[in-house]
Parts: sequence; C-alpha cells; structure tokens
Amino acid sequence: MAPPSTGTQLVSTAGKHRVGATIRYVLDANVFIAACRKYYAFDLVPAFWQALTAENQAGRITSIDRVRLELERGKDTLATWAADHQGMFASTDDDAVIRSYRDIMTWLQAQGQFQDAAKAAFAGGADGWLIAFAKAHGHVVVTHEQPSAESKRRVLIPNVCNAVGVTFSDPFAMLRQLGLTFA
Repeated sequence: MAPPSTGTQLVSTAGKHRVGATIRYVLDANVFIAACRKYYAFDLVPAFWQALTAENQAGRITSIDRVRLELERGKDTLATWAADHQGMFASTDDDAVIRSYRDIMTWLQAQGQFQDAAKAAFAGGADGWLIAFAKAHGHVVVTHEQPSAESKRRVLIPNVCNAVGVTFSDPFAMLRQLGLTFA
C-alpha cells in the first residue's frame, strides 16, 4: 500500500515512508480525549474502541506510556480504559527514543519563536516524547492539532514534526487510511 498523497490522507509527509510499507501510527492524547468526549463515546460507538484495540494488536496503532499517564489523570471512563489497555501504550524508555527526545529539546531551546513558558510546558508533557517515539520508530503522529507558524504561547505538535522530519496526520485521515468505518 503506497502512502497517501499530501493533502488527501496524511496532513504532512515530512517523514519518509517506503512505498508498500505498512504505515504505523502513534496517537496523541487529544485523539483519545476527543473520541471519548465527542465523536466515539464508549456507550455510543464501542466499535471504535474495539477497532483501536484490534489495530494495536496488529501493530498498526499505538500510543506511548506518557500519554497513558495523562489519560489516567482524568479519573473518568477514559482513564479506566487506558489503565485496562496498558498494552496500547509503548514504553519511551528506549535509547533511540531518548536520543530523539534530546534532539527535539535541543531544537526547541534554539527556537526564539516560543515563549519560555511554552517551551517548559512542552518539555514537561508527553508531546515531545510522542514525536521522539515516532521519529525513532518510523511512526506517523496522529493529533487533532494543526500547524501554526504564528504560535508563540504553545509549541504545537505539527510544527515540531515539520521541523524534525516526522509525518503527522489527523485521526480521520488515519481511520480512512486503515479502512476503518463504524456503522
């Protein structure tokens, strides 16, 4: 399966994906949160959550341990789901991920665009680790965030992905690419 063309499936093709290779995705916390609270509530569309689990078991979808910790702080049904599906969340305690994270933080500190508080918030959260995992393991980052060249108060995942050569996508493009539908 060839990677989709720019603008129709993947939001950015900054990363390198071999033609015919399976695209693997790593999900941001906002994908789970928005799905749970808006589009695919557990009681309305359980098939979405079953599909996430099946795609994870097939090696096409994952997230990271630091996203799981963010979700578990919510103390709600999503927190319970995350705790019950720990296999969905890969470890970031890996030399390649740590090297990528260090490179991302070095890049970030050199950026005059972002306020110091934005840099600190990014460094203290899961987003940098998410991008580092994607870079280290050749995954596409899936997020609801959109790039913004003017962003100063917040370091956006797509901006960092573009800077460090990691492909990103929105969740709906990922679902289409995977051929997932929910009736």
